Amino acid sequence: MSGVGSSPSSRRNSFNSLSRDLELPSEQGCLSIIVLGASGDLAKKKTFPALYNLFDQGFLQSGEVHIFGYARSNLSDDGLRERIRGYLKGEPEDVSEFLQLIKYVSGSYDSGEGFENLDKEISKYEASNQSGSYRRLFYLALPPSVYPSVCKMIRTYCMNPSSHPGWTRVIVEKPFGKDLDSAEELSSQLGELFEEHQLYRIDHYLGKELVQNLLVLRFANRFFLPLWNRDNIDNIQVCRELIYQKYGMLIIPNMQIVFREDFGTEGRGGYFDQYGIIRDIIQNHLLQVFCLVAMEKPVSLKPEHIRDEKVKVLQSVNPIKSEEVVLGQYDGYKDDPTVPDDSNTPTFASVVLRVHNERWEGVPFILKAGKALNSRKAEVRVQFKDVPGDIFKCKKQGRNEFVIRLQPLEAMYMKLTVKKPGLEMATEQSELDLSYGMRYQNVKIPEAYERLILDTIRGDQQHFVRRDELKSCPDPVPVDIQAAWQIFTPLLHDIDDGKMKAVPYQPGSRGPKEADELSAKVGYVQTHGYVWVPPTLA
Repeated sequence: MSGVGSSPSSRRNSFNSLSRDLELPSEQGCLSIIVLGASGDLAKKKTFPALYNLFDQGFLQSGEVHIFGYARSNLSDDGLRERIRGYLKGEPEDVSEFLQLIKYVSGSYDSGEGFENLDKEISKYEASNQSGSYRRLFYLALPPSVYPSVCKMIRTYCMNPSSHPGWTRVIVEKPFGKDLDSAEELSSQLGELFEEHQLYRIDHYLGKELVQNLLVLRFANRFFLPLWNRDNIDNIQVCRELIYQKYGMLIIPNMQIVFREDFGTEGRGGYFDQYGIIRDIIQNHLLQVFCLVAMEKPVSLKPEHIRDEKVKVLQSVNPIKSEEVVLGQYDGYKDDPTVPDDSNTPTFASVVLRVHNERWEGVPFILKAGKALNSRKAEVRVQFKDVPGDIFKCKKQGRNEFVIRLQPLEAMYMKLTVKKPGLEMATEQSELDLSYGMRYQNVKIPEAYERLILDTIRGDQQHFVRRDELKSCPDPVPVDIQAAWQIFTPLLHDIDDGKMKAVPYQPGSRGPKEADELSAKVGYVQTHGYVWVPPTLA
């Protein structure tokens, strides 16, 4: 093994030690992980690699875990293993050992026969394990449209047997609906089948290393406490940019949450066109980061306390103004044969949020995401106000900024004005830099899916989206999901009804020029002449 020890005992010690550090109960016994949609892209590119990495690092024990793939495809055990082998990065013998833990069951998602066969295979493994505790984890790597029928089948045929201690938990992927009504309907359907402690609504952004670092940065460092408010901060950006092939996504300042990709829909046009960039990225990923940036200090690190504060800040967001929204669609998007010729679906959006509370009144938060842009990155950018009484005449060089680079090249750096070396009193912009690649050279930064799957096994719901009962509603409704959809549903309905149009932009550009104009209008001051260069060992 290339991870934490190679023997079963060393892996078990690794898992139990970390559980004690987090004050979580250490569990022993039989663990069955069932990946539904096992033959799909999400499973082979994300879910199975995450499970392999947990196995490789010692968090999944070969004597205590077995993995079941379930899908409609007609595959053998070896057929599924070979399909995912190329996505597992490790020593060949370790990969082969992991693949032997996987068994495949074929069946439909809406009939009982396949799930009865799945339950028989799980029970057969549990009986052979001779453990008193049976734990079943179902990962739905499936479209949300089949969640209700699949969860009904799980509830009817595949629950942990009541004769043995243990649990049944279900991971569901975003998007959680398309608007407020559909989100409430989906939540109600799932809530009739499972208790809240059994449901884990995954948003993989909450598993990213530097996203999880946001709470530590804000509340464990004294010098941030008096600065993190409207008196000192002019705007904040959270940016996400990806570079894969030809195109990219854009980021823009102020209190912004931005997601950039340099690729288009890449054959996913039909699927993407049903949702658009706001539902796909902004309403979930970027809004979760926004919550961590803007929320108040929780009472403790218990999941319910953290999520209480996230809900409070979501409920403090004012209705979005149409004049503070820019929508874009890249030229060539409708060339995809799966996209309708008259599609108004935005592939780019810049949205300004306004938080009505004492800390953030008057500070614009810009959430921005787009496809087919010019760069790849994800970052939070906090831009401070100008220094009063600028005796050095350096205002034109740019403002102080604190930047948290989420990916790639994870880093945190403070952009500030310093004296330029030499005999003259000249100033320039530089940075104080903490780049993870330099500071933590021998540390493996885990993938988001690894962390969140491990959290589910432990029963830690801190980094998942919560479902509560609202007093104003007769049915249980997810408070944070509802609050998030309440912010965006009016805007989404206006887009769906054609009341707001997407403007065209060139692939490989920064996006619509109107987005830069909106950022400048709400107060963002762009720095010219300064570029952050990631440090290297050379």
